[in-house]
Amino acid sequence: MVARAYTVAFQGVEARTVEVQCAVTPGMPAFSIVGLPDKAVSEARDRVRTALSSMAIALPSKRITINLSPADMPKEGSHFDLPIAMSLLAALEVIPKDAVEGACALGELSLDGTLVPVIGALPAAMTAAEEDRALVCPKASGAEAAWVGAAQVIGAGSLADVIRHYTGQSPIKPSEPGEVVSPGSRVDLRDVRGQERAKRALEIAAAGRHHILLVGTPGSGKSMLAARLPGILPQLSPQEALETSMIHSLAGLLEEGGINRSRPFREPHHTASMAAIVGGGRRAGPGEISLAHNGVLFMDEFPEFPRTVLETLRQPIETGEVMVARANAHVSYPCRFMLVAAANPCKCGYLSDPSRACARAPACGEDYMGRISGPLMDRFDMRVDVPPVAFTDLDLPPSGDCSENVAERVAAARARQQARFATVSGPGAKPCLNADAVGDVLDEVARPDDEGRALLTKVAERFGLSARGYHRVLRVARTIADLDQSDAVQRPHVAEAVSYRLGPSAEC
Repeated sequence: MVARAYTVAFQGVEARTVEVQCAVTPGMPAFSIVGLPDKAVSEARDRVRTALSSMAIALPSKRITINLSPADMPKEGSHFDLPIAMSLLAALEVIPKDAVEGACALGELSLDGTLVPVIGALPAAMTAAEEDRALVCPKASGAEAAWVGAAQVIGAGSLADVIRHYTGQSPIKPSEPGEVVSPGSRVDLRDVRGQERAKRALEIAAAGRHHILLVGTPGSGKSMLAARLPGILPQLSPQEALETSMIHSLAGLLEEGGINRSRPFREPHHTASMAAIVGGGRRAGPGEISLAHNGVLFMDEFPEFPRTVLETLRQPIETGEVMVARANAHVSYPCRFMLVAAANPCKCGYLSDPSRACARAPACGEDYMGRISGPLMDRFDMRVDVPPVAFTDLDLPPSGDCSENVAERVAAARARQQARFATVSGPGAKPCLNADAVGDVLDEVARPDDEGRALLTKVAERFGLSARGYHRVLRVARTIADLDQSDAVQRPHVAEAVSYRLGPSAEC
């Protein structure tokens, strides 16, 4: 007799359906699992056998074969325990076969039959909804999976609960979505004394999702500025929250099934490996750039990161997607993030202060910043000098707008961008920001007036802007115009954008 259950195998953020076939046939007693299982899946037979024994369900003295189809796709993870147990119970006619075939299941079994939560419940629920199946999962994962809405989620505490549910003894009530987590920012932009130009640059970067590089002496406030960036960013839209949560679900970062509407803010240490930043490892999991999808990736001490790690950022910055290729896996993760990098001007950090700079100045500064390659540096839309703050300024009252007021302007500017791109790209297009504008769309939405074009042409000729640099100046100018609620990109907008590209001391 053959029974079937269904589960998923994860390839990046995609959950591919796996058919779990169970055959109980005459022969020497055995329990085997085939279909390219890894060690965790192979060990499921012992967990399933012991869990059934704890419920006084004895396995017959026959040959039990579990086949995971498609058989040529690698299967990894302990979440195969529950579907294997369900297919076996259906083959033994303990639970109805047709009910099991109408569900997708995942969950790890403990030896007493309790279901242990596993990662990936949210993408699994997405796949179950697409195939019009219910999802059976551990109770602790039910609140997370229920966010999909289109799929019925049965959150069971144990394998015995699953049996009682399918036999009609004690039906399980469908799980409800977890709470929306929206923690408020505990820091305010007004906490930073001085640095008005850097605050303005941060507002522009947040409004258009532009990549920004902060360069300044130690203690000038670079990290403080970056830490206050989440407080001026708008909350994730429902679609963005679902995209981001699917990645965090695979990484096991969702707490109690709650969907976080705050934008991710990831700040890896400069000793992080390439696999930690880009993704990889034995299971080709998501890295920091994917965990920062729709949010911010803050890389402090930017030149201190290994050169190979920095160079791997070049392609994801342009495409918003990263392909993690390993010998046994080729998976793709989305990674549309805002890169905020901070760096000292040189190794000692005091290049601009002759009284404190080392004896190798200015060569030390050139060597230190030379760790950032030209192609990578060209991908920053904005480069801002963060000068030291005099200790006398620390006693001055807070200056500038608070984070709440800045956040309102950022949200208004983003709304203008999304409305504009919806008009240009047509109905049904994905919401875009200025940083996403390319080709003819960029020429149409960011075309400067005659004076602005003349200035930009002059700057491009004098400073040798690359084609990428030219377009990035246009994007920043368009964002500045949006903050000014201007339909046209004018000369002052271009001039300010140029200053962030070349530095405040550049003269045309």
